[in-house]
Amino acid sequence: MNLTYFLFFLCIIVCTLIITYWAAQQSQTTNQFYVASGSLTGIQNGMAIAGDYISAASFLGIIGTIAISGYDGFLYAIGFLVSYLIVLFFIAEPVHRLGTYSLGDVVCSRFPGNRMRWMMAIGALIISILYMIPQLVAAGLLLRLLLDINYSTSVMVIGTLMTIYVVFGGMFATSWVQIVKTVLLMSGTFLLAFIVLARFDWQIGELIVQVKAGTPLGEHFFLPGNLYDQPLEKLSLHLALILGTAGLPHILIRFFTVRNTREVRKSLLTASWIIGAFYIIALVLGFGTVALIGYQQLVTLDPTGNLAAPLLAGELGGDFLMAFIAAIAFTTIIAVVAGLVISATTAFSHDVYFHIIKQGQTTEKNQLRAAQWTAFVVGLVSTLFALGLKNINVTFLVSLTFIVAAASNLPVLLFTIYWKRFNETGALTGMVSGLIASLTLLLLGPHIMNPDGGWIPYEPLFPLANPGIMAIPIGFLGAYIGSVLSKPAPQTLKVFRQFSVKAQTGIDTRDEHR
Repeated sequence: MNLTYFLFFLCIIVCTLIITYWAAQQSQTTNQFYVASGSLTGIQNGMAIAGDYISAASFLGIIGTIAISGYDGFLYAIGFLVSYLIVLFFIAEPVHRLGTYSLGDVVCSRFPGNRMRWMMAIGALIISILYMIPQLVAAGLLLRLLLDINYSTSVMVIGTLMTIYVVFGGMFATSWVQIVKTVLLMSGTFLLAFIVLARFDWQIGELIVQVKAGTPLGEHFFLPGNLYDQPLEKLSLHLALILGTAGLPHILIRFFTVRNTREVRKSLLTASWIIGAFYIIALVLGFGTVALIGYQQLVTLDPTGNLAAPLLAGELGGDFLMAFIAAIAFTTIIAVVAGLVISATTAFSHDVYFHIIKQGQTTEKNQLRAAQWTAFVVGLVSTLFALGLKNINVTFLVSLTFIVAAASNLPVLLFTIYWKRFNETGALTGMVSGLIASLTLLLLGPHIMNPDGGWIPYEPLFPLANPGIMAIPIGFLGAYIGSVLSKPAPQTLKVFRQFSVKAQTGIDTRDEHR
């Protein structure tokens, strides 16, 4: 075991545990535990959103995918960034005005009832677990490489840590771990990109020449078609990435942690600038990996490409820089999984336990205990899945999560906020059809069904590796058909007008008629 690596990781763990201990003192009520009492500023929340969003897929997977597949690898980054425009213009402010702790609050403010809360909670749990798995996979690979720890042990260590952060610190601990992670990530990757460019005397042309020499793709490295040679596959991928963010529960609940819509807008603008800057840096690091390490050596050491950034750091600065970058990657994983756990925890303990099981009649202490048990179960399930998925690029796993979010949550949120004819039946059918379509097409696609090393050793029944172009329209169509074929509820238009006023202004006109 390398002592330098071990000391860096130990430092990260100690610092995050100190943050958790401090946050535990601030998390004595459900409002503090779930949304940090709405006390974050827009800039703080924007940094936390960036820390939540720039996951292992971005830091480890994107850089590796660019290094291996060139132009097509950068498509992921473009899709991730553009997705925030959808959130900014259509989703963020209404969600802030309508919700309290969860997406279930948002939808149930128009369609109150246990069935709707159940569906929103189930969707949040599925999406959170699917997103958590690639983070744990990346953590296991990272610790195995650097500390020579068994992959299974590595995953168990991360799973235990993320549970501790959420159980004891809630949203306070999660937010500040994410803010610290953002500062470390941006400073560390900027330093690494700075060194890469300095190696080539700041001559971009020379860097490009070395990239062509270091990859078997040659000139084609800078052309589309290396990762996906079918235009339909690329379109499907972009559709999922651009629309998926607006359906991710762990991103959307962050809009409850600020006090007004002005801070919501400031949060998104801050996050977008940080995320955009990071992906430009990631492009430089992907080029640097190919130019300085070479394609052949990269895939020999790690066929998935997930460890491109730490390997590049080792090439540029030896053990010390490699340990620093690996520690940042470790912090990245910790921050994201903590955000995912708090999202899944809120969905169950608030929507299911408080509203459905206890019907709003329970103590804060019991709610917090339910949240803690939920965090434990979610962490355990995600860890068990991650143990069997170590040989797959984490960027792909995240893109699948975006498909599920875009096909299930997004249609329900958009129609709930903007369509006056929408009703509870449409919301339920939209959620169910989106979840079933996306998960079924994933199981029948070439990443699961594949005679060459797939989980199911047969020819895939669905040809696209990214089924978003089919699954997402099915989710929207299910919500539409469910609404138009069902009987409208009494006073639908009046209820929608009151709801719409609150969604767009924050004024609850229903209170004026009571």
